[in-house]
Amino acid sequence: MSRRPVDTGDPDRLYTITGGRSEATDELDLVSLIVSECEPARGMQSEHVRILELCRRPAAVVEIAAELRLPVTVVRILVGDLLAMAKVTARHPRSAPTVAALPESALLLEVLDGRRKL
Repeated sequence: MSRRPVDTGDPDRLYTITGGRSEATDELDLVSLIVSECEPARGMQSEHVRILELCRRPAAVVEIAAELRLPVTVVRILVGDLLAMAKVTARHPRSAPTVAALPESALLLEVLDGRRKL
């Protein structure tokens, strides 16, 4: 099995989608859940419309990137635009209060092994 580069896509298209921006303005985690707060409006950028449609139910930033087949960095910029317009809300993951509250590494390895077998 060969691996593809993570950020693939026509650079000109990605530049156009983001308006030339290369960094998101907010601190969105890959697993931050994004939820639509409204329906798409007429005249919105097509990627924004698709994000609003995908996020009718909570979706992680990484899931949105996979569905749109866009690099995560581009999706973070687009979601940041929607956050600034109050079209979506973000639910950030909770961090563990202590290291002891984190799951055992053996359990995580078992889960990873089980996922690989799917």
